[in-house]
Amino acid sequence: MAGRVVVERRPQQTFRSASLVKILMALDYMREHRVSADDRALMRGMLRSSDDGAATELWRRGGQKEIIERMVPRVGLRETAPPPADKPGFWGYTALSARDVVRTYRYLLEEAPEAHREFVLEQLRKSTRCGTDGFDQTFGIPRALERPWAVKQGWSGFGDAPAGPCRGARPAAWRPDLGLGRPVLHTTGLVGERKIVVVLTLHPAGTSFRTAAARITVLTEQVYRAG
Repeated sequence: MAGRVVVERRPQQTFRSASLVKILMALDYMREHRVSADDRALMRGMLRSSDDGAATELWRRGGQKEIIERMVPRVGLRETAPPPADKPGFWGYTALSARDVVRTYRYLLEEAPEAHREFVLEQLRKSTRCGTDGFDQTFGIPRALERPWAVKQGWSGFGDAPAGPCRGARPAAWRPDLGLGRPVLHTTGLVGERKIVVVLTLHPAGTSFRTAAARITVLTEQVYRAG
């Protein structure tokens, strides 16, 4: 049955979004602006390779928290909220829940303008192995599950660069429970044509990216099999 939830745990728990907010940013930008070729290039890098510089530019152009204030009612989000007032430029500190990420993917599939849907999904299907910051994006869904999939990953709190840089990239982050100071790692996307998988994780301070990636990959496979 379309829209049926087959497995969930703490779906309303909030996390800091890290790069997951980039989907909302792209959808909002396409609704609010006349999109140029240069704009599309920025969004491609942001969605495929998690380019933070591109995201910061689009966040600024969109009015920062105003992006979230527009998208919350448009998509029907409940736990999503802008970054804290003293950190307006920190788009990765947007609060969200697994339930709201699922709602975002459903909006993308069922309500977004067709051209916007196809553009975003095209980029998520072409997710590069490496992010522009050198972190390997192939944890969780890409490593645990077979294609076809379209994914948006998120990570924060592991430092500015990985201990072992990712190789082989194709051309082309406030609420008291968000775990600030502890690393987050998220894997989300569509598996097959319409199955939505969302796994959001918060790890103890000091956890390495490699360890967190291995944990979330195993967890993602368990979640998928349970469904």
